[in-house]
Amino acid sequence: MHANIISLAVKSLRFRKFSAGLTVFSLALSVMLLLSVDTIRLQAKNNFINTIAGTDLIVGSRSGSVQLLLYTIFHIGKATNNVSWQSYKKISRHPRVAWSIPIALGDSHRGFRVVGTTQDYFKYYRYQKNKPLGFDQGQALVNLFDAVIGAGVAKKLGYAVGDDIILAHGIGKVSLNEHKNLPFKISGILAPTGSPVDDSILISLKALAAIHIGWESGVAIESNVSAKDLSPDDPRLAIKSITAFLLGLQSKHDIFSMQRAVNDYKHEPLLAVLPTITLLELWQVVSVIEKTLMLIAGLVILIGLFSMLAIMLTNLNARRREIAVLRSVGASPRSILLLIILETELLVALGISLGLIMLYAGLLFANPVLAANIGIQIELSAPTLFQSTILAGILLAGLIISLIPAYHAYKNTLQDGLTVRS
Repeated sequence: MHANIISLAVKSLRFRKFSAGLTVFSLALSVMLLLSVDTIRLQAKNNFINTIAGTDLIVGSRSGSVQLLLYTIFHIGKATNNVSWQSYKKISRHPRVAWSIPIALGDSHRGFRVVGTTQDYFKYYRYQKNKPLGFDQGQALVNLFDAVIGAGVAKKLGYAVGDDIILAHGIGKVSLNEHKNLPFKISGILAPTGSPVDDSILISLKALAAIHIGWESGVAIESNVSAKDLSPDDPRLAIKSITAFLLGLQSKHDIFSMQRAVNDYKHEPLLAVLPTITLLELWQVVSVIEKTLMLIAGLVILIGLFSMLAIMLTNLNARRREIAVLRSVGASPRSILLLIILETELLVALGISLGLIMLYAGLLFANPVLAANIGIQIELSAPTLFQSTILAGILLAGLIISLIPAYHAYKNTLQDGLTVRS
């Protein structure tokens, strides 16, 4: 009997394939939107937390942990104080330290931050799942006044390898204090990373010192120093301080002891933070947006389910004679109840299946575009436990909703179905 009801439910849906198809498609769109929001939410969170990978500690002048992370990694804001070069060298030579990357901020180019660093930046900096930096074009810093730009800078400003650029003092988009006497030549363009590196301009620490010759008092002066007057060994290019630095340790077991040692450093007030933990703290600040998106997607699902209910109730009135005929050939009220429930669950199951197909097809199409433009690769994987729970909840909601038209059909009598209504 149950097999006959299932067959009857399938045939009934095929007979009403237009309205059934619209119901399935609308529900599929809702499912795709909900799962897309959750997938992008998870990927955005993973990319955010893996903005920097492989770095055990970020060290800067004593301030807030989030503030240190913001200006060091995201280049937002500025440090309350610098770190002396002597302190950097002493800590970076600690036996527990495997590598270090100095970072000096302060200048910009048309709104993009300039990062003074060393070749170790290209050697040790990692992002996402421990991916190293790669070059789309050119090479790393070779000459004193070479600059390496991120993929975002190259795209937004239309730069290519070999172009000359003028750096400006300060971090504004417009600056009157440009270092016109010492132009830089772009030696390389980094591949997209989907991180703040894309919007960075990397130069050497000595080059950063060179453009600030004569700025020791903090006031801009007219400088006649040119590139030909300087060499890497020039004593005027000695590094006195940096903004912060990144540390990679010999062993992960040394992270907390090394953090404590840096925080207790006696020669100047320093702060060492774990980037992953601080990134999670920062993510909590924007988590309200994440919850709002999920709420909107959930409301879309509810609208889709209630639209399906409205269509079924409308169709049910037109199917009164069909139900009466089924009753006349021996179908019990219970069978009619089961038929309506099966039809509804079939529609929901088809909507979920089509929604999943549309989701993965969309991700397959979008992945190459996202990877080429912003360096983000959305991983295609089976639905997570949370997503599977959501899909099971949609099936359950469909079952609950089906009880309403099923109850009305259950109450229809043979005489009511055969009555001609004027």
